[in-house]
Amino acid sequence: MNAQQKSGREPYTIAIVGAGPRGTSVVERLASELRRTKNYSRPITVVVFDVADPGAGRVWSTTQSRLYLMNTPAGFPTVAPERTQPGEPGLSFEQWRLSGGDGAALSSVEAQELKEMARGSYPPRALYGRYLRHVFDRSVAALRAHEAVADVRVERAEITALNRGKADYRLRGHRLDDAVPNKGRGVEFEMDADAVILALGHVPARLNPKQDAMAQAALDMGLTYQGPNVPTDVPWDKVPPGQTVLVRGLGLNFFDVMVALTVGRGGQFREVNGGPGRALEYWPSGREPRIVAASRRGTPYRAKSCIEEFIPKSVKLQYLDFEVIVQKVAEARLLEPEATVRFDAHVWPLLHRDVLLAYYSTAASRHRSRFAIDPETFVQKLGTILDAEHQAGSQVWLQGARRLVAEHAPELGFLDVPGLGHPFMERGFSSSKEYQQAVMEYLESDAIASADGEKNPLKMAIATLNAGRMVVKKMIAEGLISDESRLDEVQGWFEPLVEGLASGPPVQRIEELAALARANVVEFIGPDPEFEIDLPARRFTAASPWVDAPGYTARILIEAMMPANRVLQSSSLLLLQMLADGVAAPFGMRTDEGEPLPGSGFAVKGEPYRLVDALGVAHRAIFVMGLQLSSVQWGTAIAAQAGASLEGSARTLGDAQDIARELLRLSQVQELNQPR
Repeated sequence: MNAQQKSGREPYTIAIVGAGPRGTSVVERLASELRRTKNYSRPITVVVFDVADPGAGRVWSTTQSRLYLMNTPAGFPTVAPERTQPGEPGLSFEQWRLSGGDGAALSSVEAQELKEMARGSYPPRALYGRYLRHVFDRSVAALRAHEAVADVRVERAEITALNRGKADYRLRGHRLDDAVPNKGRGVEFEMDADAVILALGHVPARLNPKQDAMAQAALDMGLTYQGPNVPTDVPWDKVPPGQTVLVRGLGLNFFDVMVALTVGRGGQFREVNGGPGRALEYWPSGREPRIVAASRRGTPYRAKSCIEEFIPKSVKLQYLDFEVIVQKVAEARLLEPEATVRFDAHVWPLLHRDVLLAYYSTAASRHRSRFAIDPETFVQKLGTILDAEHQAGSQVWLQGARRLVAEHAPELGFLDVPGLGHPFMERGFSSSKEYQQAVMEYLESDAIASADGEKNPLKMAIATLNAGRMVVKKMIAEGLISDESRLDEVQGWFEPLVEGLASGPPVQRIEELAALARANVVEFIGPDPEFEIDLPARRFTAASPWVDAPGYTARILIEAMMPANRVLQSSSLLLLQMLADGVAAPFGMRTDEGEPLPGSGFAVKGEPYRLVDALGVAHRAIFVMGLQLSSVQWGTAIAAQAGASLEGSARTLGDAQDIARELLRLSQVQELNQPR
């Protein structure tokens, strides 16, 4: 006898739209919460929808190339809290690794990858997808085995509409399992649900106006324009060997482009005894294209340090204190209920202190000869300057710090932290050859610095900056930073800075890129590139105003970036319908003068985050997870950190747990048509 037969009541139906990492976290937390509650008066039915394989989703597909690597070390990510007892819920990726797969039926390739992996390794994304599938399957099995659960279904389907129904909510969509190849999208269906969780992840987006104009012109002239996309969804086999390919973007997606078109074509990297920066050489297959790449900064993201931890344990924030900001806001709200702080005025001066202290403290132990006085004395003097003006909005200390460095550490020089994001700022190059050499020196220097790990002053400064980012993320989630400051300052300059410095690839990718550049397979255009279409020549063109050299031309242009994460730019059928029908609305932000601005994510209220409709009313039981929370959370694409606080770096797990608890509470209310 199932739960419905025992209770005699209609099940409370929960629809989870999206079975990737965020949807998996909701399923896992729901199974966990059911273990600890005794209130089973109404049975539960759970239906999970996704067009991709459950658990892994599109981004973490288990069938993708093993060449695509994660951007975080194995010890960092998780979709579940760490397991505390055998047989209990929870399982981080690191625990899964150490257990050899937690009983999962692994392929020989997967088993070998786990065996060779260390805590500081960067796993193939397909392997992380296998972990996600394992957690999903275990959680579904736990739900099905629970006496309160009437049914659990996992449907391969695309949800295209969500509206209020006669009771609660009605979903419409297409079942892909029923689709006939090349003859349709499958059987259309409708389903009523009492609660809906939107865990959509990456959704398709319209091109921005410049991209759209480029794409249309390319179509008219028979050129190939590849817009922003998930790298595993790009048909790389359509890029002809031997041709020049222009690539716009040197961020994380660029490295996927790089490996897909080189080792993905049969080329090989071979180890040589050249030391960091020259550890590899590339042996081409002859099927590679010529890759010509550029970004505004002119260089790729910096590599992560060769350490096991996402943020080294030695990193300490002495000045940027979350509680200090909370207290400041609390005091301001005594006079103005909606008071906030500005990042540039109240947050950055504190984090800036921490970054400089980390840099010169590390240098004092690593490069003692570069100080004109005793290094420990220098650090003490620097600390005195930083402490003396320990006021969040004061910048007087900065002048004193510059004078101290000029006098006692001129060889080191003053660390221009914002300038790190533009290493070739206003620097001209007389030829392409000179620029290629400058980038090569940059890559080799970065690899050497990464190999030094916690001994390198610059990498420790960057690690401190990254630790500060985690605190800023929490401030944004708590609504402590003003909307205008977030848009103009955090997103305007701080986010690009910290992304380029702290969110880069493993050093392996920098070594590979350097090897490809030495083999003349990859070339760099220059900073602030200008991409155009030469109409008479019917070619894409690209050139840098900072490099005195002829521009590059090609018939193929690849945008090395993900689709825009803005609900108003989305081309998802579901999001378009919800916005058009007023079921959802973009998050409302305001300038300091009160001028309204649309945010990038959905309008939501409370925690768990309930979707808000066009009239400003929160739905009783539509909850939002992940990327569409980008207006109230920063870094929504980053996985939860294993072992971290549910209010901090594992906040996405906290969101999933809050949703699970609220679903169980709602499932036990009286079965009435309550207003939503």
